[in-house]
Amino acid sequence: MAEIAGTMTGSQLEFARRVDAISTNQRALDQFLRGVERRALRMAELACGSRDDALDVVQDAMCAFVRNYAAKPEADWAPLFHRVLDSRLNDFHRRRTVRSRWLAVFDRKSDDDDALDPIEQAQDTQDPGPLLRLAGSEAGKALDAALKALPLRQRQAFLLRMWEGFDVATTAQVMQCSEGSVKTHLSRALAALRRALEDHQ
Repeated sequence: MAEIAGTMTGSQLEFARRVDAISTNQRALDQFLRGVERRALRMAELACGSRDDALDVVQDAMCAFVRNYAAKPEADWAPLFHRVLDSRLNDFHRRRTVRSRWLAVFDRKSDDDDALDPIEQAQDTQDPGPLLRLAGSEAGKALDAALKALPLRQRQAFLLRMWEGFDVATTAQVMQCSEGSVKTHLSRALAALRRALEDHQ
């Protein structure tokens, strides 16, 4: 390599260094995304209630993260990725709320007695998800149900602080709120989880 570098011009050497840096960055980026994908998918599943929707949200978040933040320092990747994921989850909930309102309007206008009952078609919010179904743990099922029952911001604060291990400042940055709000959301989440899991302590 030293012999090859000795025969290169300055611009060729600079180009080779850039290619090497891009290759190294690509490997680090791939490793980072592989490291966060399972936890991100679990967080999205809890928020979306559907594995298919969660896969779409996580894929979209990863693409947006790579497109916008891949050149940032590696130390900044985790909070930036979770900020993008948080944003995509909020977008998902907004879209679902709007869709539900429109469907409710059309359902009211329908005079068809054979129309599907929206309550019967609603997804079971007590469904523990595929990972916990496989585990078969009653405590795990209770925890999953308790997490799904939390309001979105409380669940985000809990998962970012307790699962991802972010400090209060980083969690506030990801959630785009004040540190006081993070503490409030986390405190309420912990209180709700304690109440829901009393029988499993």
